[in-house]
Amino acid sequence: MAQAQVDKTAAPDWIGMMRQLAGNAMRVGWYAGVNRLGETLVGTAAQQGQSVHRTRPMPKRHELMAELRTLLRRDALLVRDGVAVADAANAAGGLPDHLARIGEMLADLKDAAGRRSQNMTTTAEEHVEADHVPDYFAQDFHFQKGGYLADESARLYDVQVETLFMGSAAAMRRAALRPIAEHVAGRDQRHLALLDVACGTGRLLREIRSQYPAMKLSGLDLSAAYLREAERHLHGLRRVELIAANAEAMPLPEASQDIVVSVFLFHELPGDVRRRVAGEMARVMKPGGRLIVIDSLQMGDRPSWDGMLEAFPQRFHEPYYPHYATDDLTTLFSGAGLVAVDASLAFLSKVMVFQKT
Repeated sequence: MAQAQVDKTAAPDWIGMMRQLAGNAMRVGWYAGVNRLGETLVGTAAQQGQSVHRTRPMPKRHELMAELRTLLRRDALLVRDGVAVADAANAAGGLPDHLARIGEMLADLKDAAGRRSQNMTTTAEEHVEADHVPDYFAQDFHFQKGGYLADESARLYDVQVETLFMGSAAAMRRAALRPIAEHVAGRDQRHLALLDVACGTGRLLREIRSQYPAMKLSGLDLSAAYLREAERHLHGLRRVELIAANAEAMPLPEASQDIVVSVFLFHELPGDVRRRVAGEMARVMKPGGRLIVIDSLQMGDRPSWDGMLEAFPQRFHEPYYPHYATDDLTTLFSGAGLVAVDASLAFLSKVMVFQKT
């Protein structure tokens, strides 16, 4: 019988924990260096491309570093407790492919700075896929040429977000693994189904598949390019069903999923779309099912960091972020029939857990 974890009788994996801590430290150091190199190549002002206006306080560097260390320690504890597999985020391609992607990202920085300085956000409208997605999706999020529709965007996305967050993006995603494990504990994973909504390049799905080899996994995304990248990251693992569809109308049966997860989706949706997507998530969940949402901090979560949230959508094309930053997400999900179970902060993100009544 393929029992899902957590096995509380198992000995703690201290070696795996230390390995994860060391890997995280190297990851943060590497991406911090890439971040600094990018600023040097184009200049901080050019990279931002416009003045930033804010009225709220900014975090001190020591605050950011303290919370980053907390995130990385918690991430290593996932491995110690058998909730995550050490180094599961590593995908095909290895170091040569990774360095190639870093080089391509750095080469694109000047062009991206130019697009930012001109507030150019419409190249995605010219993409062949633009006619098949909603208007709110066919735009250049983060000033990426082609937005989320282009193969180049999908290829560079992971190194871009890791560079932006100084190597912490993977650890913020993995914060979903503990609430997944708590819901799965003691149950036969072969009889469970999990859906990742807006799965992107499939990084979280790879983590989940590494931990749960027998669970039925599905990933849904609007971008065919990102799903192709997800196929690459999931290569060599047991099949994950990838679905090209709009989360506003998921082509899945009612009450078909035990767990639904979504990472960094809701801040990129208009307010009315957020509510429709929440309703669809609730529809496909089984009674008693669990929803885990990881997304950006909101105003007031860390009051001394609010200025950073104020500046973010000005530096990166995020048209729906200001509304998201003050939206009442608990009320949003309760309106869909989901009850709040837990909420916690994970560095620059928040982890929200809901249950379907």
